[in-house]
Amino acid sequence: MTSTAAVIGSTGLTGSHILSTLLNTDAFKSVYTISRRQPKAESPKLTATVEADTTKWASNLSSIVPPPSIVISALGTTRAQAGGIANQWKIDHDLNVELAKTAHTAGVKTFMFISSAGIRGIGTSSIPYSQMKIGVEDAIKDLNFDQAIILRPGLLLGDRETPKAANTIFGAFVRGLGKLSLGIQDRLGQEADVIARAAVRAALLAAEGKAPSKYWIIEAAEIVKLGRDEHKS
Repeated sequence: MTSTAAVIGSTGLTGSHILSTLLNTDAFKSVYTISRRQPKAESPKLTATVEADTTKWASNLSSIVPPPSIVISALGTTRAQAGGIANQWKIDHDLNVELAKTAHTAGVKTFMFISSAGIRGIGTSSIPYSQMKIGVEDAIKDLNFDQAIILRPGLLLGDRETPKAANTIFGAFVRGLGKLSLGIQDRLGQEADVIARAAVRAALLAAEGKAPSKYWIIEAAEIVKLGRDEHKS
């Protein structure tokens, strides 16, 4: 089995790990990226499109011929980085939905979205961040891809190019708990490389027809299983 993949959000914490994992996985013969900045990873298998204008990303994606076997979006920003909630919505929601629609129209069979844990909970589903993620998840489901995969990790653990104070403090706290009980850490947050391996493992299982459902939601416990426990075995 050989597959091709396109990664959106390949320069962020999780997306960069997904890209590196794909490039080191023999089953993927070609990997495409669309990003504002050049990815750090290098490989003869990589075709990177650097485009600062995100309004052109849908066209960049549709120009990949033949269409990739899977499109993986780890695209996301913060309110501070975007310059306000309205601009964050344009990236985290609108652009993700546009790219999913473009992928579907182009004939992409499998679409994967890196979402977030707890967004549909009581007291959390109404906050803007959750509404963005929920909107993208629902749009992907409505598009009726042959296979859709949604990963919902907890706190993303790892070294960011631009550290976020709250994430750094809470991340250190979660990792501290992990020294006492890895199970506690696993419920609260997952390392970015573990999420990446889980994403690529899920993509491979889907390509082999082994996904448990057409709309596969992978919560934190299954992320750890696919990306760490089974990876070690």
